[in-house]
Amino acid sequence: MFKKILASVGIGAAKVDTVLQTEHLHPGQKFHAEIIINGGDVEQDISGLELALMTRVKVESEDGHYFTNHVIQKWRISEQLTIAPGDEVRIPFEARLHSETPITELHAGYNQTQVWIQTGLNIDLALDASDRDILHIYPNEAIKTCMQAMDKLGFNLAKADVEKGYLRAPSFQSTSGCYQELEYRPNRGGLFGIQEVELSFVPETHQTHVLIELDRAFRSDGYIDLTIEHDHVNLSQICDQLERLIH
Repeated sequence: MFKKILASVGIGAAKVDTVLQTEHLHPGQKFHAEIIINGGDVEQDISGLELALMTRVKVESEDGHYFTNHVIQKWRISEQLTIAPGDEVRIPFEARLHSETPITELHAGYNQTQVWIQTGLNIDLALDASDRDILHIYPNEAIKTCMQAMDKLGFNLAKADVEKGYLRAPSFQSTSGCYQELEYRPNRGGLFGIQEVELSFVPETHQTHVLIELDRAFRSDGYIDLTIEHDHVNLSQICDQLERLIH
């Protein structure tokens, strides 16, 4: 009985570990994993198992801003099982990352972007055991080329973070409840009066939408957008498009 009481507060309870085939992924990519559950000191009934794709988001408030964890998507494995003390259960798992998963692998002066997979056991009469696996998320070809174009146009990626909310434009809308902002600043002064350019991306299967926020001196902020077709990614063309839009 004493061991059951301890397990109910997480001491000696079952533990879970998700082992990913690779932690290096792209938004929208399928991934494979194995979920390993190790029994604790007493027999426990596990009524469910959840995996969640998580990120850290900035939330604006009247008192400024703060950061909190955000669930981008969640997968539930409804399998119920009883795990005996010392037993090990292995469950294969595969899923696809949300296409709007924020990019973590950026050469930014200040990168606040974090993405991970969190695994939790729903154990009757016990605290959830949880496991966190950090992901390294790389840009798709359209986003990578867009970032190269900004470099060529004389802008430096100063900061990257993820904000809570949705992006909306006439031709697209985000769905994940958060969006990443890449904050660019001109290398030399303010080109064409531009003090800052913020890029946000909404990737889809065959195209990536780009929302651009321009901060110009002596003028209010303005928003423009463009769409890059994945089978027509061309650095010089994207350079020309961005240059026309930013000017």
